[in-house]
Amino acid sequence: MQLVNRLHFNNLRGDLLGGMTAAIVALPLALAFGVSSGAGAITGLYGAIFVGFFAALCGGTPSQITGPTGPMTVIMATVFSTLIAKNPDLGLEMAFTVVMLGGLFQILFGVLQLGKYIVLIPYAVISGFMSGVGVIIILIQVGPFLGHPGSANVVESVSKIPYFFTNLHPVATALGILTLIILFLTPRRVTAFIPSPLLALVIGTLISVFLLRDSNLILIGEIPTGLPKPHLPIFTLEQMKTMLVNGLMLGTLGAIDSLLTSLVADNITHTNHDSERELIGQGIGNIVSGLFGGLPGAGATMRTVINVHVGGRTPLSGITHSVILLFILLWAGKLTEVIPQAILAGILLKVGIDIIDWEFLKRAHKLSLKAAGIMYSVLLLTVFVDLITAVAIGVFIANLLTVKRLSDLQVDEVKAIVEPHDQAPLSHEEKQLLQKARGRLLLLHLGGPMSFGAAKAISGQMGMVEKYDVLILDLSDVSYIGITMSLAIENMVKEARRKYREVFFVGSSGQVKARLKNLNIWNILAPQNLVATRIEALQNALTILDEHYKV
Repeated sequence: MQLVNRLHFNNLRGDLLGGMTAAIVALPLALAFGVSSGAGAITGLYGAIFVGFFAALCGGTPSQITGPTGPMTVIMATVFSTLIAKNPDLGLEMAFTVVMLGGLFQILFGVLQLGKYIVLIPYAVISGFMSGVGVIIILIQVGPFLGHPGSANVVESVSKIPYFFTNLHPVATALGILTLIILFLTPRRVTAFIPSPLLALVIGTLISVFLLRDSNLILIGEIPTGLPKPHLPIFTLEQMKTMLVNGLMLGTLGAIDSLLTSLVADNITHTNHDSERELIGQGIGNIVSGLFGGLPGAGATMRTVINVHVGGRTPLSGITHSVILLFILLWAGKLTEVIPQAILAGILLKVGIDIIDWEFLKRAHKLSLKAAGIMYSVLLLTVFVDLITAVAIGVFIANLLTVKRLSDLQVDEVKAIVEPHDQAPLSHEEKQLLQKARGRLLLLHLGGPMSFGAAKAISGQMGMVEKYDVLILDLSDVSYIGITMSLAIENMVKEARRKYREVFFVGSSGQVKARLKNLNIWNILAPQNLVATRIEALQNALTILDEHYKV
């Protein structure tokens, strides 16, 4: 696999315009995510620069724009607060080490080619955790929106909401409300030239600087200029487990977020991304971002869609986006120091509202009560426990319900046939032959894939074997057979032979035949009992019944 994308300049104008527009949209979001994480606005800008550059250079989705996102920031806010509280001196460095660990896990996912499996998460689970992340962002931004210092702890933020409202800062709240008005009500003909988040940032900051100098607003504050210094990885044995779990959580969430955005980009550009390469590119970007004190990033859906609509089609657009943000960092960083945090809180409130899957929330109960239950459970677990627990429990329950449903369908495909009028796919000639057996023959017809879910149906027929003189197992419509099902069939055959009943196998081939052979079922039966068609099995069975049982 080639590590670096093959850059070309066949779409130079579109890529430059797309990257420039994406950078304009990314700037206020990066600053807002940095402040929300608790590590400072500059960390969001570093993340947008480093992850954005290397994910574009080494990734597998040409038009994708990568940077800090809401879900990733929510996790990092918890990581920063937890590690710094337990390790005041080294906690910050350890948190950036977690970002690097997340990148390493993503590279591992890509090397192991797990990309095609990561996106196979049920939609109810994805909807639940994304909506949960949206709720978290809203809850933790209520304080800053009303003029109070923010907190990454959801429970703490919720408990303080009554205090926030009874002691709100009027000027900060007014700026936050103005931000939301601009974000929601700016006409499209205006946002086509200047994105609404940047417009809100500029207008709100100008009002604050020239009209509200003495309002005691909480500002972003001093932002370092120039290139960042490296943060070498730091581990402690006491926090090793926590760091690895958080790194895995970051890597997994970033992989899901990025690959879902890749699917959106594919749909718009009519192309196909390379999942494994995208994971490796994202991993490299996150390692570099953590090394230089930046937030982790993932494929950003809104920024990617904007890039594509403006004309971005190749990795050059993502690289351009990062280079422009780097220029802003080096030469315009001082201009961002006077931005009130209430404005950034307003921008993030809009992000949280947009992340919530309102469409599915409104109609989930109409589509499936089980899916709605999973979605709401994941949402609540995401908000009040943690994301990895929410996703793990959601996937487990969803898969359990799916297995149960598939098992029921497989059980329905196990049909016990004794009389010609029994529901069965029999021809007229086969029904006539079955009629001549006079109820002394049991035909078990199996169809479709047969896994452990159908094994209970075979086990349930075990007691019926001794009631009949001949057992015919029809596998002609079986496309796959699992280990548990194979063992159940083997037990049935052994039980029938132990009671001196004749057994015929019909139509086994391919994987089904190979698996049954490996279980030595073939050695139990005579060659003439292994037949190709039901008619042949019925004719042989009738011959045996005539000779031995005088039917």
